[in-house]
Amino acid sequence: MSKRPAGFAVAIACVALGLAFGAAAADPGWFPFVPAADSQPAEFDLRSLNERFAGEHGPIGAREGHFIRNGDGQPVRFWAVNGTGQNDAPEKNPGRLARTARFLAGRGVNLVRLHGAVFDREGRPDAQRVARIRTEIAALKAEGIYSLCSIYFPLWLEPKPDNPWLPGYDGHKHPFAALFVNREFQAQYRRWWEALLLTPGPDGHRLVDDPAVMGLEVQNEDSLFFWTFSDRNLPEPLLALFEERFGAWAVAQHGSIAAALDRWGTKPGPHPRDVPAAGRLGLRPLWNLANERTLRDQDTVAFLRELQSSFYRETIAWLRSLGFRGVITASNWTTADNRVLGPLEKLTYTEGDFLDRHGYFSCASKGENSEWSIRVGHTYRDRSALRFDAEEAGKPRSYVHPAMEITYDGKPSMLSESTWNRPNRYRSEAPLYFAVYGALQDTDAIAHFALDGGEWSVQPGFFMQPWTLAAPSQLGQFPAAALIFRRGLVRPGAVLASLNLGREDLRRLQGTPLPQDAAFDELRAKDVPVGVEIKTGQTLDPLLHFAGRAEVRFVDGKSSHRLEDLRPYVDRTAQTVQSTTGEVRLNYGAGTMTLNAPAAQGASGNLQAAGRIKLRDLEMESALDLAHMVVVSLDGAPLAESHRMLLQVMTEERPTGWSTEPAEKGQQRIKSLGKNPWEVRETAGRVRFLGAQAGSCVFTPLDLNGHPSGPAVAGPELRLNPRTLYYLVTRP
Repeated sequence: MSKRPAGFAVAIACVALGLAFGAAAADPGWFPFVPAADSQPAEFDLRSLNERFAGEHGPIGAREGHFIRNGDGQPVRFWAVNGTGQNDAPEKNPGRLARTARFLAGRGVNLVRLHGAVFDREGRPDAQRVARIRTEIAALKAEGIYSLCSIYFPLWLEPKPDNPWLPGYDGHKHPFAALFVNREFQAQYRRWWEALLLTPGPDGHRLVDDPAVMGLEVQNEDSLFFWTFSDRNLPEPLLALFEERFGAWAVAQHGSIAAALDRWGTKPGPHPRDVPAAGRLGLRPLWNLANERTLRDQDTVAFLRELQSSFYRETIAWLRSLGFRGVITASNWTTADNRVLGPLEKLTYTEGDFLDRHGYFSCASKGENSEWSIRVGHTYRDRSALRFDAEEAGKPRSYVHPAMEITYDGKPSMLSESTWNRPNRYRSEAPLYFAVYGALQDTDAIAHFALDGGEWSVQPGFFMQPWTLAAPSQLGQFPAAALIFRRGLVRPGAVLASLNLGREDLRRLQGTPLPQDAAFDELRAKDVPVGVEIKTGQTLDPLLHFAGRAEVRFVDGKSSHRLEDLRPYVDRTAQTVQSTTGEVRLNYGAGTMTLNAPAAQGASGNLQAAGRIKLRDLEMESALDLAHMVVVSLDGAPLAESHRMLLQVMTEERPTGWSTEPAEKGQQRIKSLGKNPWEVRETAGRVRFLGAQAGSCVFTPLDLNGHPSGPAVAGPELRLNPRTLYYLVTRP
């Protein structure tokens, strides 16, 4: 996220989880989430899904739109987290880091994005930070967990006035866009990668040779098409450098600057920063480029796209020259206008092996530093993604969500930062939502933000941060969610939208009918195509992402699009979307998603409104308006034949002592942040197996660590224990 404070700590310890909190008494209807100290594999332990060690079958590659293990050609999906959650240097407590890695592997994680600088405040390579990353990679590797290295984010640098390779800064601004054009800065940036990849460790091995390093990220969240690319963010020397490059580009295209200005004509006319005699041409603001689209604007965008593409192409080639054999991605950011500029940004990313992006489901948090903290007095809104709730109460539904995937040029896709921001009672929707719709759209990797710690801590203090992953609603639901996603227990949907975007049309700023992450609300639904005909200027129905898949190809000819008839799957009158596979159904009017695949069945959201839910092999119901109940096969067989299954249940969470009061515009105002431990609302409902073998089922309740706890229940039906979140279901 662009507004995180530099160096924000992320930490978690995965044993001794409950010792610091004690057995706190919860309010009626809630129970404390306090797992006991533990080091034994759970009944749902997923370590066996990983290789013996990461890289056992060679480096990760990309083939036919998916990640593969190069050694044996097997495809692999990544269920990932950001960070290892170590507050202190991991070498000071290697046992803790090893336990964290084992804990993550047991809950289905096979990739960690290591997102942090390898340079000090002055921008010099930092040997201690490099050593720390090496230590983390080694611990993760031992548990079959790969690493993705992200080492540069403009917010991590505030160049001082005397910086020799970033002139013009004042010690307060961040070097947005500088990496694209400043050769001295690029040379310094390459020194960081050399320090990380080429420095031998104590064993003499280099990370550039380690197949456990799944991939590299060129840079995090920066773009020439985002609002940070503006004259107020760029110091004079950098702005002049861009203008010189634009002037040289115009000469190469049109023969001279005078010829370029003559071609552009009087609309919009000369730019106040044009200095033709010095070979410089000014750059119009992004809003003007995306909305006015004059001939000058079209050339400006073509220049920016070529400059950004060439930087990624040259940098990736240089990383290859060091000997790196894993996959490399360019960046992961959004644009000032995703309908017009978005596809151009994605086009620059195709220089890499896979396309990455970020997206958060926010809760309209307002207050001082609410971008990165939760404090008393802040306001927020409880907001359901299953209902497509708008951020502001009373507004039309907003049909945009980070789980909506589009694949580009047949390359693998990754969502490397995402979560439901807290506080939001609907946050527990996240894991199953990502797993089910990620699998339906054939996404290749999903990384949850962020492994941030305090031993399942709510992060008590004068503030909390909004991305806590060490929470019952998040990591607590990983076992079933990871199985669904990694094993493909939900089949990929059919391709419903196939777009060929002509490069020349994009250059003329004609945009795309399927913008990614662009706001689309209920008021615009009347403008979407009905049937298969797409008229100029129309936007495709974003609900297609909940029925099937969308693909984009960049082509040299004119744009052309194919849209399947969505009417068999999308019913806006009934407010439902059915997947093309028949395995997933979303009732966004009620806020309920049902899963009905052979090896994974359940329901998520407002189960009270859903009533009795009958699936292939199960029947379930609950009186709760927010609950998630899912049964997944642990032995790989369909539920009708499986001998070993996991029933996972979740409701909602909150810190102990958390309190709010009604605020304006349907929001809540925080009165107390509360304290450790987490509390979980008690579960309620029943699950009944159907079919000839239903009577032989045995339900064994498991504790919060996944170990048997309490007497087993025999028979086809189980009434949920209010304080049990996991059950092992067996059949002879």
